[in-house]
Amino acid sequence: MHEVARDPVVIVEDDTSMSVALGRILRLGGYRSRAFASAEAFLASEAAGDAACLVLDVELGGMTGFELYEHLSATGPARPVIFMSGLDNAASRRRAAAAGAVVFLAKPFSGRSLLDAVQRALVEAHAGANPPVAP
Repeated sequence: MHEVARDPVVIVEDDTSMSVALGRILRLGGYRSRAFASAEAFLASEAAGDAACLVLDVELGGMTGFELYEHLSATGPARPVIFMSGLDNAASRRRAAAAGAVVFLAKPFSGRSLLDAVQRALVEAHAGANPPVAP
């Protein structure tokens, strides 16, 4: 079993049903989570400093998941990030890798894939390593 993070896994996903499902999967896996429907809602909260790991949808209304992560990286300590998208293409995978993503998950993905990605992100963050995903 994994070591449970003290801080929550933050989900930024504009599809409510997907966000709820991700939260349930994380809870069943033993993680706490907080969900936001947009990058802007997340930035308006005080959750950025408390995130153990970020799970960001690439295609959000307004600021994209990539833009959100670039903003967070420029304004504070880097957090491990997992990008997810319903549009699995080489450009998105390259951009995720360039951002230092632990994993790029193409929707639909299994609950096990999410839990494995979060565990990997937390282990690598704890070890001080965050090697990028292969494009």
